[in-house]
Amino acid sequence: MRDSGSERFTASVIKALGIHLVIILLLFVSFSSAPEFEPAKPIVRATLIQLNSKSPAVTQTDQKIAGEAERTAAQRHEAEELERKQQQQQKEQDATRAAEQQRQADVAAAARETEQQKAAEQKAAEERRQAEQVEKQKAEEARRADAARKLAEEEAAKKKAAEDEAKRKAAEETKRKEEEAKRKAAEEARRKADAATKAEADRVAKLKREQEEARAKALADLLAEETQYQRAQADQVGDQVAASFDDVIRRYVSEQWRRPPTARNGMVVEVRISMLPTGDITDAAVLRSSGDAGFDQSAVQAVRNVGRIPEMQQLSRDDPGAFDRMYRQRTLRFKPEDLDF
Repeated sequence: MRDSGSERFTASVIKALGIHLVIILLLFVSFSSAPEFEPAKPIVRATLIQLNSKSPAVTQTDQKIAGEAERTAAQRHEAEELERKQQQQQKEQDATRAAEQQRQADVAAAARETEQQKAAEQKAAEERRQAEQVEKQKAEEARRADAARKLAEEEAAKKKAAEDEAKRKAAEETKRKEEEAKRKAAEEARRKADAATKAEADRVAKLKREQEEARAKALADLLAEETQYQRAQADQVGDQVAASFDDVIRRYVSEQWRRPPTARNGMVVEVRISMLPTGDITDAAVLRSSGDAGFDQSAVQAVRNVGRIPEMQQLSRDDPGAFDRMYRQRTLRFKPEDLDF
């Protein structure tokens, strides 16, 4: 678009220069071909006087005057012709001047048109530049917005990753603490179990010694006294042994018992326990209910959960008859207050 405007401007300038050149050539030709006129002679105004008699001198004078009149008329004609030519030349000059003025007006109009076209082109170029600038600004703003969005997404992803990592570490730490607590609890339970086992072994050993002493004393009493008294003494020793092993069974059962919501103090349930000499519990059944099925079932389930009572193996080994008589099948009475340790 700018190239076509420049071409039009160049054509206008060339046209204007051509018009100027033609006018100058016309003026040059006009001035060079204009005729040269003689300077005007003064006009002689004469008055002819009619005379009756004419002398040769007068005749010559009349002829001279007539000649002068003809010359004057010729001069007048020449003056009029000169004036006409001058007027024609003036008209031509006025026409040339008008043509020059018109040319200058055309040149000025063309210049104004060119300037206006140039201004329009500059305005259009400026508008295009501003539009391009606006587009560039929009593109830059879009790029910055996209960069900001990506940065925000990256920050959010980093934050989420950090939070996930923190949660994972917290979960690992919690798990580690739980495992550590379980390990410590297991160690503590094992230590307590070992201590309880040792204490139970000591108690059983003491009980065994006491039983041996009691049996020795009972044997001595049996040898020294009558049969009925001896039987009474043996039963007393057996009751002591039974009470001791009943406490062992009750301790094992209390460790496995879970108090049901319906259990109340004062309830009593009788459970028959069947065991082998190895101490393995083969069966547990309710002989007399407490009136609460939940409590009865909890006592039976606790006995079954015990599974085996190792101390019974020692009793069956030391006194098989006492085991068969008292613990092959043993009926025990359980109460919530006895089991709720």
